[in-house]
Amino acid sequence: MLQTQNSLIDSPDLLVTSISSCRTRPVSIAILVLVWLVLHIGCLFSPGLLDDVDSVYIEVAREMLQRHDYVTPYIDGIRFFDKPPLMYWMAAASMHIFGAYDWAARLPLALCVLGLFFAVYALGKRLFGERGGFYSALAMATSLGPYLFTRFYIPDILNALWMTLGAHLFLIALDRLNQSGKNSGIKSRSALVPSLGFAGVMALNLLTKGLIGIVFPIGFVLFYLVLTRQLRLLTRLHLVTGTLFFAIIALPWHILAALRNPPIALPSGLGLPAKGGWFWFYIVNEHFMRFVGKRIPHDYGQVPIPLFWLLFFLWLMPWTAFLPAAILRITAVLRDRIAATSQQRENALTLALWSLMVLVFFTLSSRQEYYSLPALPALALMAGGVLGLAEAGDQRIQRYILRGTTWFLLPLATITAIVCGYWGIVAPTPPHGTDLSSLLTTNPDAYTLSLGHLRDLTGHAMGFFRAPLLGTALSMLGVGLITWLLRRRDHTFAANITLAISMMGTLLCVHSGLARFYPILGSKGLALTINRQFHPGDRILLDGEFTTGSTIIFYTRQSVSLVNGRVNGPWFGSFWPDAPAIFETDDSLRRAWTGQQRLFLMTSNPQRASDLSHFGTVNIIAAEGGKTILSNRR
Repeated sequence: MLQTQNSLIDSPDLLVTSISSCRTRPVSIAILVLVWLVLHIGCLFSPGLLDDVDSVYIEVAREMLQRHDYVTPYIDGIRFFDKPPLMYWMAAASMHIFGAYDWAARLPLALCVLGLFFAVYALGKRLFGERGGFYSALAMATSLGPYLFTRFYIPDILNALWMTLGAHLFLIALDRLNQSGKNSGIKSRSALVPSLGFAGVMALNLLTKGLIGIVFPIGFVLFYLVLTRQLRLLTRLHLVTGTLFFAIIALPWHILAALRNPPIALPSGLGLPAKGGWFWFYIVNEHFMRFVGKRIPHDYGQVPIPLFWLLFFLWLMPWTAFLPAAILRITAVLRDRIAATSQQRENALTLALWSLMVLVFFTLSSRQEYYSLPALPALALMAGGVLGLAEAGDQRIQRYILRGTTWFLLPLATITAIVCGYWGIVAPTPPHGTDLSSLLTTNPDAYTLSLGHLRDLTGHAMGFFRAPLLGTALSMLGVGLITWLLRRRDHTFAANITLAISMMGTLLCVHSGLARFYPILGSKGLALTINRQFHPGDRILLDGEFTTGSTIIFYTRQSVSLVNGRVNGPWFGSFWPDAPAIFETDDSLRRAWTGQQRLFLMTSNPQRASDLSHFGTVNIIAAEGGKTILSNRR
């Protein structure tokens, strides 16, 4: 048992050897795999794809398969240069094996999430011993943010995986260099393999998230070496060999994409250059102009800086409760206020530098709620590290963790349980056949943010979510009260496992709520209705921009025309001479409505049916989630 006469920041740090053996425990791996199976594989098959980026990226992957073109991304037959290709390639490979199903497209992301858990576990073992690594991975597996932002197909959680692997590989390479310097007469392991691994992971990061994929890893390495006064070691990290390995992986796609999509003449008066192709849009516009908030078109929201920082810590809930103790310890180590080894100071610097670098970068640039995810493993490692120390017997840390549970986690979980329980009990039961959309408000200005639709909820709509609300209320009792009681009795392991199990229940309720909210966020049901009535020669149209119903094209496997939809995603690609004629106006829609060809129009405009009735018969085929399928023929 550790001595307890000193305060938290004065007690010796117990990292690596003093906590536990660093050997992998099969039980820890089994628990992490079980959590993953329940939360990610168990929730893989529902709900359907969401409109907007989820179905857009997956449809790009499906069209890659269809076209056998893995260089130039297309959607609805139009070039789509917004993102790098790795996420498309992953989904396409999975659909090639299992078929063009939504769950098959999602499977690679789920597998990468498991890889992230293992990566955090491995790095946590290095920094804090086996138990600290296990708690770090458990925090990553059961916290709010990583689960929310793997419900749709975006690259940011994969970016977190590459960042975790890159940081670990760099530390391994640095250790080997330092060992060789201290043991000049003894054969030591070469830094070549981890250096090449770092270069390879950075290349994959570039193919996942663009230039951010190299900015963060290189920035981390340079700042770390400067702050630890080891910049002289940079030249010994096999820069030439690593750069060649990086180039072999990363450059072919970039070169081919530029060659196959050279600059073309662009229309004037739109803020575009006289000529532009893949390079201008993807490199200049999508990276540098987005950084300063001047991307064309400006089709994304901007989270205020205070909210962005607040959400960064919120995404680790409920494990955020243990961050104050971790931050105090890291601060004390870095300021030399406690007796710490050089290894312990470097461990503290790793987590502080990693998290701050990502936050500061996006504080200075354009930002969405989930842009901080690449730094979230650092927070999980902080929380897992102090939990490991507490379980090892540090009574001062146990007290600080108990205080975090008592003054933060317990009241927050209790309030959440009361609010969810209240609405779960008193919310009116919707009449049979009621559409959820009829009970929501509308906040169009919020929809450029990924969670903007949450602002639409009203008290009358809560009846649709009775079961997940009551389930969340029960789970919060475990997150707060039961965990608190266990910590008061010094049952640290039981408290941590209870917290994880309770959060699994909460996240399953989140998934259930998402499934109930799905008609607002996706259009799979409407697409399947069209499929049952569609015949060769029929035509499908979307009223508005592509993201208002982008699931339609994936589930119908048909090209879709856009009415007043030459904006945002397909806008730049529409300037290519070979772009299909899929753009319609109000006038051309009205003319087509009177023709012989059968049309299916998906619209969320309540005035559209009345407008078209002046030009021909309007049949309502289906309605769901505030969207309606109209047709000019039965």
